[in-house]
Amino acid sequence: MFGEIAHRYDFLNHFLSLGTDIYWRWRTVRAVKLHDDSPLLDVCTGTGDLAFAFRKKLPVEQPVVGSDFTHEMLKLANQKSSQRSSNDNAIAFLEADTQQLPFADDLFQVVSVAFGIRNVNETRKGLAEMTRVCQPHGHILILEFTTPKIPIFKQLYRWYFRNVLPRIGQFLARNRHSAYRYLPDSVSEFPERDEFTKLMLEMGLENVSYRSLTFGIATLYQGRKPADCEEFHDSR
Repeated sequence: MFGEIAHRYDFLNHFLSLGTDIYWRWRTVRAVKLHDDSPLLDVCTGTGDLAFAFRKKLPVEQPVVGSDFTHEMLKLANQKSSQRSSNDNAIAFLEADTQQLPFADDLFQVVSVAFGIRNVNETRKGLAEMTRVCQPHGHILILEFTTPKIPIFKQLYRWYFRNVLPRIGQFLARNRHSAYRYLPDSVSEFPERDEFTKLMLEMGLENVSYRSLTFGIATLYQGRKPADCEEFHDSR
């Protein structure tokens, strides 16, 4: 499904959100202060927009890695990287399942995901892997769609999200798997805000919090990996 919509993915993200997705990533990148030049990882990176947002902020020598399991998305991410970057500050993109990341323990000071954690088959396993490869005291950043809470806006948004967005997305993307019908269905079934922060705490993260963005259409979750993190080293 994601392979089929890859060629229109960036355009539809910007078009259907009226460009607000760019602002959401901007807020995500600025949510944490980086303490050294150790690498960052963006999982479920798609065509790499959040990884590129980090790359823009960071010094040339600081490595940025993006992983995804959809080959077609990564092909476009690499094309974008070659157009935007010189060899010394390019992003390393690789094909990998977030439920079984091919990285050593305690490697990245930030592990992020934008609009991808709900697509991981086993959410707990994905979170465990993200935490395993994160450094002690490192940051887990999760940007995800949520349902607004303001009553009238909530009703209007739900109507748009379930009736208008899928039709526009399907018409423009032309895919066999109804990817833009899957989008509202997956968001409605995924745990939000207090429920998801509770899951992050259950996974052993600390200083867990969330921030609603654009009237609650999206939410940015944050957590830190504790110094005592032995429980994550055997999660694979």
